[in-house]
Amino acid sequence: MTNLTQVSLESGFRDAMAHLAAPVTVVTVMAGERPHGTTVSAVVSLSMQPCLISVALAKSSDCLGYIAESNSFGVNVLSSHQHAMARQLAGKGAAKFDGIDWQESAGLPRLAGTAIWVACTALEFVDGGDHEIIVGQVLEVDTSPGAAPLTYHRRQFGTHVPSDIA
Repeated sequence: MTNLTQVSLESGFRDAMAHLAAPVTVVTVMAGERPHGTTVSAVVSLSMQPCLISVALAKSSDCLGYIAESNSFGVNVLSSHQHAMARQLAGKGAAKFDGIDWQESAGLPRLAGTAIWVACTALEFVDGGDHEIIVGQVLEVDTSPGAAPLTYHRRQFGTHVPSDIA
C-alpha cells in the first residue's frame, strides 16, 4: 500500500468513526496525591460474569502510565450538560483538573454530576496499534437515574433522544 493510499485510508476511517455515536467518558486515576484523567470515547462493556469493561488509551497518554503504576482506574460517563468538562479534561497538563468538582471513591477520582461511575482494577493491557486496551474488573458502579449521557457524534456533543418507534 502506498503512503498516499494509507493516508487516504486513515482519513476515511477517521471520518467513518466520527459517524459512530459514543458516550463521552473521562477515565480517571490518582497520580500521587492529585487526580489525573482524560476524555475518551473508546469504552466498552465486555463481560457480565465477571463484570469487565475495556478502555482504549493512546500509548502516548500520561493517564495510561498512571493506570499501569496503580493498576486501577475509574470511568466517569459524563452527563449531557458536562461538555465543557469533557473539553477541559481532553487537554494536557496538571492544571486540567483546576475547577473540576470531584471526590475520592474506591481510591479513585470520581467526578461530580456524572451519569455513571465505574471503579475498576486493571486486569490486562492489550496492544491495540497506537492504543493500549485495558481490561478492567468492575469493583464499584453507580448510576444517576434520569441523567442523560453526553454523547459525541460527527464531532459534536449531544445526547440520546429516544425514538417513538416501538
